[in-house]
Amino acid sequence: MRHKFFHDSDYQLARRASILAFLGLLSFAALAMALAQLTAPPRSAPTQPVSTGRAKVLSADARILATGPLPQRRYPQGALAAQVVGFVGAAGGLEGLERLYNAQLERGEPLTLTLDTRVQAAVEAILADAVARTDAQYASAVVMETRTGKLTALASVPGFDVNAWRQVPPDRWRNRAALDEYEPGSVIKALTVAALLNEGRTTPDSTYDTPMWRRFAGATINDIVAHPGQLKTRQILRYSSNVGMTRLVENVPPQLLHRYFTAYGFGQPVKVGLPAGDGLLRDPEAWEPLSQATMSFGQGMTVTTLQLAAAFNVMANGGRYVAPSLVLGAPAETRTVLREATAASMREMLHFVIDEGIQTRAELPGYHVGGKTGTAQVVVDGRYSGEVFSSTFAGFFPADQPRFTVAVMVRGAKREFQGSQLAAPIFRDVMSSLLSLYAVGPQAERSPSP
Repeated sequence: MRHKFFHDSDYQLARRASILAFLGLLSFAALAMALAQLTAPPRSAPTQPVSTGRAKVLSADARILATGPLPQRRYPQGALAAQVVGFVGAAGGLEGLERLYNAQLERGEPLTLTLDTRVQAAVEAILADAVARTDAQYASAVVMETRTGKLTALASVPGFDVNAWRQVPPDRWRNRAALDEYEPGSVIKALTVAALLNEGRTTPDSTYDTPMWRRFAGATINDIVAHPGQLKTRQILRYSSNVGMTRLVENVPPQLLHRYFTAYGFGQPVKVGLPAGDGLLRDPEAWEPLSQATMSFGQGMTVTTLQLAAAFNVMANGGRYVAPSLVLGAPAETRTVLREATAASMREMLHFVIDEGIQTRAELPGYHVGGKTGTAQVVVDGRYSGEVFSSTFAGFFPADQPRFTVAVMVRGAKREFQGSQLAAPIFRDVMSSLLSLYAVGPQAERSPSP
């Protein structure tokens, strides 16, 4: 029995020793792991996959203009406003708003435009028809809300399907409404008269000797439309008399006209979130009597269609310049250029210009508009061409209390290239579309101006 007792005791002691050794080993392992964690460098957070998401571009009427991530970016409206929206490549935006707002879109912040796709589509269709009918090179047009400056259409034709941008020549990508600079021609006469009227240097009924041609500052100034030998200021606009304009600006300080042209927005780009041309407006120190005279009727200076719309909008908007806007929520820059009375007088005179001259070409029965045409020779290879012209029209409607201001330019038409033949009817058709879309009723008949 004593031998068994000692045997069992030895066994128990050995078992306890094994357990203690095992527990010691576990403690050592735990201590080693803790020490390893303390001495090891910190681990970086797990890498998240890079997002290829990109926010949508929307129109004011809630149409999707661009959607989807970069590799699968889609443009549901196809060619609509293609030069405005632009397109993307593998690394980001390449043209248009896709490029200029690339960072915002990559952050997932949607971009909502002031464009109304119904207006944009109508304007593009009207321009495309005019270009095809007259075999013109290209055309552009701008429609802006008179009071707010919001652009409801910014159109350049011919366009392209943004989903297939690689398949068209790069000149189709060009936003001509904002970028192309050209001599506007007689459409500028209205803005010159407004400046002189505002300064008290003429009145609507001031009368001037206006032969069909005149020697002025060493050059011969000619008129095209037959008219009486004496014209009132309003008639100088109605007959688009170059000779009459030389009478108006004779002895006017160059700094005065330059100040107004600058206030209208010429010589500086319109800031709408897209690349824009600034046009040519020389310093007044470089003006001579002849160059001032020719600038007063739109030669020797250049503008863009967007600048032209914004400038004419001053007369429509009670004398205040409101900067055009393309992106909803953008701050509106405004400034006073003309007195309200001057702007009202110009609206009345420009309605007279239409009613007494090209009423059926620029106006619909029952609706009253104000505006001015222009036709200018295009400089080709350093010389004025006798075959390539720019046809322009700028105006607003309704004439009494304008809601919309529109500017149109068509370049290089082979037929019907005069502003009254081509640009004015485009304005009329754009107006017709707007009247229909916004259900604007006809107006009461107006009594003719003297």
